[in-house]
Amino acid sequence: MAEGSTRVVSAGPADDDGRFDRIFRPTALDEFVGQDKHKENLKVFIEAARRRGEPLDHLLLSGPPGLGKTTLAGIIAHELGVALHVSSGPAIEHKGVLSGLLTRLEKNDVLFIDEIHRLSPPVEEALYPAIEDFRIDVLMGEGAFAESIPLELKPFTLVGATTRTGLLTKPLHERFGMTMRLDYYPPGDLAKIILRSAKLLGAPCNEDAARSLAERSRGTPRVANRLIRRVRDFADVQGSGTIDSEIVALSCARLEVDPSGLDAMDRRLLGILIDHYDGGPVGVETLAAALSEPRDTIEDVYEPYLLQQGFLGRTPRGRVATRRAYEHLGRSVPRGRSDPTDPEGGAQGELF
Repeated sequence: MAEGSTRVVSAGPADDDGRFDRIFRPTALDEFVGQDKHKENLKVFIEAARRRGEPLDHLLLSGPPGLGKTTLAGIIAHELGVALHVSSGPAIEHKGVLSGLLTRLEKNDVLFIDEIHRLSPPVEEALYPAIEDFRIDVLMGEGAFAESIPLELKPFTLVGATTRTGLLTKPLHERFGMTMRLDYYPPGDLAKIILRSAKLLGAPCNEDAARSLAERSRGTPRVANRLIRRVRDFADVQGSGTIDSEIVALSCARLEVDPSGLDAMDRRLLGILIDHYDGGPVGVETLAAALSEPRDTIEDVYEPYLLQQGFLGRTPRGRVATRRAYEHLGRSVPRGRSDPTDPEGGAQGELF
Protein backbone atom coordinates (compact mmCIF):
# COMPACT_ATOMS: atom_id res chain seq x y z
CA MET A 1 0.00 0.00 0.00
CA ALA A 2 1.82 3.03 -1.27
CA GLU A 3 0.04 5.73 0.67
CA GLY A 4 0.68 4.21 4.09
CA SER A 5 4.39 3.98 3.41
CA THR A 6 4.69 7.62 2.30
CA ARG A 7 2.79 9.28 5.16
CA VAL A 8 5.20 11.20 7.35
CA VAL A 9 3.47 9.74 10.43
CA SER A 10 3.48 6.16 9.14
CA ALA A 11 5.14 3.75 11.56
CA GLY A 12 6.19 1.52 8.67
CA PRO A 13 9.55 1.99 6.96
CA ALA A 14 9.79 4.42 4.04
CA ASP A 15 12.20 4.16 1.13
CA ASP A 16 14.52 6.90 2.43
CA ASP A 17 14.61 5.75 6.07
CA GLY A 18 17.47 3.31 5.59
CA ARG A 19 20.35 5.73 5.14
CA PHE A 20 19.23 7.84 8.09
CA ASP A 21 18.75 4.74 10.25
CA ARG A 22 22.47 4.15 9.95
CA ILE A 23 23.04 7.61 11.42
CA PHE A 24 20.40 7.50 14.15
CA ARG A 25 20.60 3.85 15.23
CA PRO A 26 22.40 3.36 18.60
CA THR A 27 24.85 0.46 18.91
CA ALA A 28 24.91 0.03 22.70
CA LEU A 29 22.22 -0.47 25.32
CA ASP A 30 23.38 2.62 27.22
CA GLU A 31 22.62 4.72 24.11
CA PHE A 32 19.17 3.18 23.60
CA VAL A 33 16.42 5.46 24.92
CA GLY A 34 13.24 4.02 26.43
CA GLN A 35 11.94 0.49 27.10
CA ASP A 36 13.81 0.68 30.42
CA LYS A 37 12.48 -2.56 31.94
CA HIS A 38 13.46 -4.64 28.92
CA LYS A 39 16.77 -2.82 28.58
CA GLU A 40 17.81 -3.54 32.18
CA ASN A 41 16.85 -7.21 31.85
CA LEU A 42 18.78 -7.52 28.58
CA LYS A 43 21.90 -6.14 30.27
CA VAL A 44 21.75 -8.99 32.79
CA PHE A 45 21.01 -11.71 30.23
CA ILE A 46 23.72 -10.52 27.82
CA GLU A 47 26.37 -10.29 30.55
CA ALA A 48 25.45 -13.78 31.80
CA ALA A 49 25.77 -15.22 28.28
CA ARG A 50 29.13 -13.48 27.78
CA ARG A 51 30.54 -14.81 31.04
CA ARG A 52 29.50 -18.37 30.20
CA GLY A 53 30.61 -18.10 26.58
CA GLU A 54 27.16 -19.30 25.49
CA PRO A 55 24.65 -17.92 23.02
CA LEU A 56 21.89 -15.78 24.43
CA ASP A 57 18.53 -17.55 24.71
CA HIS A 58 16.35 -17.18 21.64
CA LEU A 59 14.38 -13.94 21.92
CA LEU A 60 11.04 -12.86 20.45
CA LEU A 61 10.49 -9.10 20.12
CA SER A 62 6.90 -8.05 19.51
CA GLY A 63 4.98 -4.80 19.27
CA PRO A 64 3.90 -2.18 16.74
CA PRO A 65 6.27 -1.17 13.92
CA GLY A 66 8.86 1.55 14.37
CA LEU A 67 9.62 0.96 18.07
CA GLY A 68 13.16 -0.38 17.71
CA LYS A 69 13.02 -4.16 17.28
CA THR A 70 15.68 -4.18 14.54
CA THR A 71 17.79 -1.73 16.52
CA LEU A 72 17.68 -3.95 19.61
CA ALA A 73 18.76 -6.98 17.57
CA GLY A 74 21.80 -5.04 16.37
CA ILE A 75 22.59 -3.88 19.89
CA ILE A 76 22.38 -7.44 21.23
CA ALA A 77 24.89 -8.65 18.64
CA HIS A 78 27.19 -5.68 19.35
CA GLU A 79 27.06 -6.20 23.11
CA LEU A 80 27.80 -9.91 22.68
CA GLY A 81 30.69 -9.13 20.34
CA VAL A 82 29.30 -11.30 17.53
CA ALA A 83 27.99 -10.80 14.00
CA LEU A 84 24.40 -9.94 13.16
CA HIS A 85 22.72 -11.71 10.23
CA VAL A 86 19.44 -10.15 9.05
CA SER A 87 16.58 -11.64 7.06
CA SER A 88 12.77 -11.62 7.07
CA GLY A 89 9.98 -14.16 6.96
CA PRO A 90 8.92 -13.44 3.36
CA ALA A 91 12.55 -13.51 2.15
CA ILE A 92 13.13 -17.09 3.41
CA GLU A 93 11.12 -18.64 0.60
CA HIS A 94 12.15 -22.28 1.08
CA LYS A 95 14.32 -24.60 3.17
CA GLY A 96 17.34 -24.03 0.95
CA VAL A 97 17.40 -20.32 1.80
CA LEU A 98 17.10 -21.15 5.49
CA SER A 99 19.92 -23.70 5.26
CA GLY A 100 22.15 -21.13 3.59
CA LEU A 101 21.48 -18.64 6.38
CA LEU A 102 22.07 -21.11 9.19
CA THR A 103 25.24 -22.66 7.81
CA ARG A 104 26.88 -19.23 7.52
CA LEU A 105 26.50 -18.54 11.24
CA GLU A 106 29.59 -18.57 13.42
CA LYS A 107 29.58 -19.53 17.11
CA ASN A 108 27.12 -17.42 19.18
CA ASP A 109 26.14 -15.22 16.20
CA VAL A 110 22.72 -13.53 16.16
CA LEU A 111 20.21 -14.33 13.41
CA PHE A 112 17.48 -11.69 13.20
CA ILE A 113 14.29 -12.66 11.33
CA ASP A 114 11.85 -9.78 10.92
CA GLU A 115 8.17 -10.56 10.32
CA ILE A 116 8.82 -14.06 11.60
CA HIS A 117 5.08 -14.76 11.64
CA ARG A 118 5.23 -14.82 7.83
CA LEU A 119 7.49 -17.88 7.60
CA SER A 120 5.93 -20.61 5.46
CA PRO A 121 4.97 -23.84 7.31
CA PRO A 122 7.75 -25.95 5.67
CA VAL A 123 10.41 -23.35 6.56
CA GLU A 124 9.08 -23.02 10.09
CA GLU A 125 9.19 -26.78 10.61
CA ALA A 126 12.77 -26.88 9.32
CA LEU A 127 13.67 -24.14 11.81
CA TYR A 128 12.54 -26.13 14.87
CA PRO A 129 15.55 -28.51 15.13
CA ALA A 130 17.88 -25.60 14.36
CA ILE A 131 16.75 -23.57 17.37
CA GLU A 132 16.29 -26.56 19.67
CA ASP A 133 19.30 -28.76 18.87
CA PHE A 134 21.44 -26.58 16.55
CA ARG A 135 20.85 -29.05 13.76
CA ILE A 136 19.22 -28.87 10.35
CA ASP A 137 18.14 -31.73 8.10
CA VAL A 138 19.42 -31.33 4.55
CA LEU A 139 17.86 -33.33 1.72
CA MET A 140 20.49 -34.92 -0.53
CA GLY A 141 19.67 -36.53 -3.87
CA GLU A 142 16.41 -36.66 -5.75
CA GLY A 143 13.35 -38.84 -6.06
CA ALA A 144 13.60 -42.37 -4.64
CA PHE A 145 17.28 -41.83 -3.85
CA ALA A 146 16.70 -38.71 -1.76
CA GLU A 147 18.11 -38.92 1.76
CA SER A 148 17.75 -36.57 4.72
CA ILE A 149 21.11 -35.91 6.37
CA PRO A 150 21.38 -34.06 9.70
CA LEU A 151 23.88 -31.19 9.59
CA GLU A 152 25.30 -29.81 12.83
CA LEU A 153 25.15 -26.03 13.29
CA LYS A 154 27.21 -23.75 15.47
CA PRO A 155 25.32 -22.46 18.53
CA PHE A 156 23.51 -19.21 17.73
CA THR A 157 20.80 -16.88 18.99
CA LEU A 158 17.59 -16.39 17.03
CA VAL A 159 15.96 -13.00 17.50
CA GLY A 160 12.51 -12.96 15.94
CA ALA A 161 10.41 -9.82 15.45
CA THR A 162 6.69 -9.60 14.85
CA THR A 163 3.98 -6.97 14.83
CA ARG A 164 1.30 -9.69 14.85
CA THR A 165 1.93 -12.04 17.78
CA GLY A 166 -1.47 -13.65 17.27
CA LEU A 167 -0.35 -14.96 13.86
CA LEU A 168 2.64 -16.78 15.36
CA THR A 169 2.07 -20.53 15.67
CA LYS A 170 2.11 -21.95 19.18
CA PRO A 171 5.00 -24.39 18.49
CA LEU A 172 7.24 -21.57 17.25
CA HIS A 173 6.21 -19.21 20.04
CA GLU A 174 7.07 -21.80 22.69
CA ARG A 175 10.59 -22.30 21.34
CA PHE A 176 11.67 -18.78 22.33
CA GLY A 177 13.31 -18.64 25.74
CA MET A 178 12.43 -14.95 26.17
CA THR A 179 9.61 -12.75 24.91
CA MET A 180 9.64 -8.96 25.12
CA ARG A 181 6.80 -6.71 23.96
CA LEU A 182 7.88 -3.17 23.13
CA ASP A 183 5.43 -0.43 24.09
CA TYR A 184 4.76 3.00 22.62
CA TYR A 185 7.16 5.64 23.95
CA PRO A 186 6.06 8.45 26.26
CA PRO A 187 6.74 12.02 25.02
CA GLY A 188 9.63 12.44 27.46
CA ASP A 189 11.59 9.55 25.92
CA LEU A 190 10.75 10.66 22.39
CA ALA A 191 12.01 14.16 23.17
CA LYS A 192 15.37 12.66 24.21
CA ILE A 193 15.50 10.70 20.95
CA ILE A 194 14.68 13.84 18.95
CA LEU A 195 17.39 15.89 20.69
CA ARG A 196 19.93 13.12 20.03
CA SER A 197 18.92 12.80 16.38
CA ALA A 198 19.00 16.57 15.85
CA LYS A 199 22.53 16.64 17.26
CA LEU A 200 23.61 13.84 14.91
CA LEU A 201 22.14 15.82 12.01
CA GLY A 202 24.00 18.95 13.12
CA ALA A 203 20.71 20.81 13.64
CA PRO A 204 20.41 22.91 16.84
CA CYS A 205 17.14 22.04 18.60
CA ASN A 206 15.80 23.37 21.89
CA GLU A 207 13.90 21.30 24.45
CA ASP A 208 10.52 22.97 23.87
CA ALA A 209 10.69 22.17 20.17
CA ALA A 210 11.73 18.59 20.91
CA ARG A 211 8.79 18.18 23.27
CA SER A 212 6.37 19.62 20.72
CA LEU A 213 7.63 17.21 18.07
CA ALA A 214 7.53 14.31 20.53
CA GLU A 215 3.83 14.89 21.17
CA ARG A 216 3.16 14.62 17.42
CA SER A 217 5.26 11.48 16.95
CA ARG A 218 2.58 8.93 17.84
CA GLY A 219 4.73 7.24 20.48
CA THR A 220 7.05 5.93 17.75
CA PRO A 221 10.79 6.70 17.34
CA ARG A 222 10.66 6.07 13.58
CA VAL A 223 8.01 8.79 13.22
CA ALA A 224 10.00 11.12 15.51
CA ASN A 225 13.16 10.70 13.41
CA ARG A 226 11.24 11.25 10.18
CA LEU A 227 9.65 14.43 11.54
CA ILE A 228 12.95 15.87 12.76
CA ARG A 229 14.40 15.41 9.26
CA ARG A 230 11.49 17.25 7.65
CA VAL A 231 11.50 20.02 10.27
CA ARG A 232 15.24 20.51 9.76
CA ASP A 233 14.53 21.19 6.07
CA PHE A 234 12.05 23.94 6.99
CA ALA A 235 14.47 25.35 9.60
CA ASP A 236 17.27 25.58 7.02
CA VAL A 237 15.15 27.11 4.25
CA GLN A 238 12.49 29.17 6.03
CA GLY A 239 14.10 29.73 9.41
CA SER A 240 17.43 30.48 10.99
CA GLY A 241 18.64 26.87 10.94
CA THR A 242 17.68 26.38 14.58
CA ILE A 243 14.74 24.10 15.36
CA ASP A 244 12.45 25.97 17.76
CA SER A 245 8.75 25.80 18.63
CA GLU A 246 7.83 28.31 15.93
CA ILE A 247 9.48 26.35 13.12
CA VAL A 248 7.96 23.11 14.47
CA ALA A 249 4.47 24.65 14.31
CA LEU A 250 5.10 25.98 10.78
CA SER A 251 6.57 22.69 9.55
CA CYS A 252 3.86 20.49 10.99
CA ALA A 253 1.13 22.76 9.64
CA ARG A 254 2.66 22.39 6.16
CA LEU A 255 2.94 18.62 6.68
CA GLU A 256 -0.67 18.54 7.98
CA VAL A 257 0.34 16.88 11.24
CA ASP A 258 -1.64 18.34 14.13
CA PRO A 259 -0.57 18.60 17.81
CA SER A 260 -2.07 15.16 18.55
CA GLY A 261 -0.08 13.49 15.79
CA LEU A 262 -3.05 13.04 13.43
CA ASP A 263 -2.49 13.73 9.75
CA ALA A 264 -4.90 14.56 6.94
CA MET A 265 -5.82 10.91 6.36
CA ASP A 266 -6.62 10.31 10.04
CA ARG A 267 -8.86 13.38 10.11
CA ARG A 268 -10.50 12.34 6.84
CA LEU A 269 -11.35 8.91 8.27
CA LEU A 270 -12.86 10.41 11.42
CA GLY A 271 -14.62 13.11 9.39
CA ILE A 272 -16.29 10.59 7.08
CA LEU A 273 -17.34 8.50 10.07
CA ILE A 274 -18.92 11.54 11.76
CA ASP A 275 -20.31 13.48 8.79
CA HIS A 276 -21.42 10.64 6.51
CA TYR A 277 -22.43 7.98 9.02
CA ASP A 278 -23.47 10.02 12.06
CA GLY A 279 -20.48 8.79 14.02
CA GLY A 280 -21.21 5.12 13.40
CA PRO A 281 -21.37 2.29 14.04
CA VAL A 282 -20.31 1.46 10.50
CA GLY A 283 -18.74 -1.71 9.13
CA VAL A 284 -15.07 -1.65 8.16
CA GLU A 285 -15.89 -2.70 4.58
CA THR A 286 -18.20 0.30 4.20
CA LEU A 287 -15.58 2.59 5.71
CA ALA A 288 -12.93 1.19 3.37
CA ALA A 289 -15.16 1.81 0.36
CA ALA A 290 -15.85 5.38 1.47
CA LEU A 291 -12.12 6.05 1.83
CA SER A 292 -11.21 4.15 -1.38
CA GLU A 293 -8.71 2.09 0.62
CA PRO A 294 -8.39 -1.69 1.13
CA ARG A 295 -9.78 -3.11 4.36
CA ASP A 296 -6.29 -4.26 5.43
CA THR A 297 -5.01 -0.70 5.11
CA ILE A 298 -7.77 0.60 7.38
CA GLU A 299 -7.09 -2.08 10.00
CA ASP A 300 -3.28 -2.16 9.87
CA VAL A 301 -2.27 1.40 8.96
CA TYR A 302 -4.92 3.88 10.08
CA GLU A 303 -6.83 2.33 12.97
CA PRO A 304 -4.15 1.28 15.51
CA TYR A 305 -3.15 4.80 16.60
CA LEU A 306 -6.72 6.12 16.49
CA LEU A 307 -7.84 3.22 18.68
CA GLN A 308 -4.89 3.57 21.05
CA GLN A 309 -5.52 7.28 21.52
CA GLY A 310 -9.27 6.89 21.96
CA PHE A 311 -10.41 8.66 18.78
CA LEU A 312 -12.04 5.52 17.43
CA GLY A 313 -13.94 2.65 18.99
CA ARG A 314 -14.76 -0.87 17.87
CA THR A 315 -18.13 -2.40 18.66
CA PRO A 316 -19.83 -5.63 17.50
CA ARG A 317 -21.76 -3.49 14.99
CA GLY A 318 -18.75 -1.63 13.58
CA ARG A 319 -16.49 1.41 14.07
CA VAL A 320 -17.68 4.46 16.00
CA ALA A 321 -16.27 7.94 16.56
CA THR A 322 -15.69 8.76 20.22
CA ARG A 323 -16.29 11.97 22.12
CA ARG A 324 -12.61 12.81 21.67
CA ALA A 325 -12.93 12.51 17.88
CA TYR A 326 -15.86 14.95 17.82
CA GLU A 327 -14.01 17.43 20.01
CA HIS A 328 -10.76 17.10 18.06
CA LEU A 329 -12.50 17.92 14.76
CA GLY A 330 -14.49 20.73 16.35
CA ARG A 331 -17.81 18.97 15.81
CA SER A 332 -20.77 19.21 18.20
CA VAL A 333 -21.30 16.01 20.13
CA PRO A 334 -24.86 14.69 19.48
CA ARG A 335 -26.97 14.36 22.58
CA GLY A 336 -27.63 10.80 23.64
CA ARG A 337 -24.65 9.21 21.87
CA SER A 338 -22.70 6.65 23.87
CA ASP A 339 -18.94 6.45 24.17
CA PRO A 340 -17.66 2.87 23.70
CA THR A 341 -14.26 3.75 25.18
CA ASP A 342 -15.69 4.80 28.55
CA PRO A 343 -15.05 1.95 31.04
CA GLU A 344 -17.68 3.33 33.41
CA GLY A 345 -20.43 3.22 30.85
CA GLY A 346 -20.86 -0.53 30.46
CA ALA A 347 -21.05 -2.22 27.11
CA GLN A 348 -22.47 0.81 25.33
CA GLY A 349 -20.69 3.52 27.31
CA GLU A 350 -22.18 6.50 29.08
CA LEU A 351 -24.31 9.10 27.35
CA PHE A 352 -22.30 12.06 26.05
